[in-house]
Amino acid sequence: MSQFMSSRTGASFDWQTHFTALADAIERFQQGAELTLSSFAGEQSDFIRFNAGKVRQIGNVSQGKLTLRLIDGARQAYSTLTVCGDLQQDLDEVSAALATLREGLRGAADDPHLLVDTTQWQRVTQRSGKLPEPQALLRTVAECASGLDFVGFYAGGTIVRGFASTRGSRGWYEVDNFNFSWSLYDPSGRAIKTTYAGDDWNDAVFARKVEQTATRLAVLALTPRGLAPGRYRSYLAPAALSELLGVASWGGFSARAQASSRSELYKLHTGEVTLDPRVSLSEDLNLGITPGFNDDGYLRESVSLIHAGRSAERLTNARSAREYGLTPNGALSNESPAALAMAPGDLLEEDVLAKLDTGLYIGNLWYVNFSDRMNCRLTGMTRFATFWVEGGEIVAPLDAMRFDDSLYRLLGGELEQLGAHAELLLSDSTWGERATGGMQLPGVLAKSFELTL
Repeated sequence: MSQFMSSRTGASFDWQTHFTALADAIERFQQGAELTLSSFAGEQSDFIRFNAGKVRQIGNVSQGKLTLRLIDGARQAYSTLTVCGDLQQDLDEVSAALATLREGLRGAADDPHLLVDTTQWQRVTQRSGKLPEPQALLRTVAECASGLDFVGFYAGGTIVRGFASTRGSRGWYEVDNFNFSWSLYDPSGRAIKTTYAGDDWNDAVFARKVEQTATRLAVLALTPRGLAPGRYRSYLAPAALSELLGVASWGGFSARAQASSRSELYKLHTGEVTLDPRVSLSEDLNLGITPGFNDDGYLRESVSLIHAGRSAERLTNARSAREYGLTPNGALSNESPAALAMAPGDLLEEDVLAKLDTGLYIGNLWYVNFSDRMNCRLTGMTRFATFWVEGGEIVAPLDAMRFDDSLYRLLGGELEQLGAHAELLLSDSTWGERATGGMQLPGVLAKSFELTL
């Protein structure tokens, strides 16, 4: 069910109890040697869109969906249902869906790469957060954004994920969190984007972020600095680095991509290339921002991906493990990290401009894609929140420019320092539902970063 209303509902629906009841019933519905894996995704979220510091759209969404995966021998079939919240109605839908899947399996071919975990386990993660009430948030934004051209989008509430196997495994993940991104515009049309995400809302922290961003609006009003193509000393803020690592992670840490020689980090994994020894990356389940289980029934644990500049492990899901003779480690079906974390360094935030001295301060990057996959070379655009710095002071905004550089260079020989604070950047995807996951990254001070036009 989907509900759109002006404010959060008074009582939260108990998705865990509902999913448990459905999982228990699915076990009773089993026939013969069948195995059913059930995956659940739900949320109760507030969404608020701002323009010119005023509310333009507000609503609350409560929704849930259940995916049934019926396995008989080496054959399998899937079905995804919208869960309405009425137990009997949902049970009727599940029973009918299983009957349809059972009929479909009769003529299905064997799946040669089918592999699921049939052990029994229990894992529950439940974390309550401190979230702003919508009406209180409206007052806070109105106060902090007074006199500013504030454009933003807030999404916050409870996200749930569940898993159940008719062999006895049960997993539940339920967290409260929020993600608020906004831009402050100056009359020229240029803007500075900022985000605030987490599970412990604080009005003072939000106000400070808005104030810090507003202090740089005066710089946006200055004549933009035009630069010739070339390599420039640069500091990339965590949000900018996340754009690069996000694209490199499409298949860069995938066991399947590596085994088929299509990984963007192929040369790193074969040892042909190494990064700076200070670079370590992991899929860090301890961040608690993604479930500790996957849809194949495997428990997920933290995985070291790059250690001291050298390739470590790959993310391996069950199908890749079956096809290439590997051991699954709980990776998601796309074998991309859902909780990518980079170890921080020693560059304090208050020292960034002084250490940069003269060069580029890059707040974020846009439209990133590969220009040369095998050399992990990425291209994209700088946009707003990119400034020219001289003598440790921001002196002008930068005209939007295209960059084209290799992640091997940026995190290899060109790496000068890593930020001392790793910022948590939660996924802001709301395509169909609010996503789990994200990254925790420091900023990067590089000796050079290449601009092409």
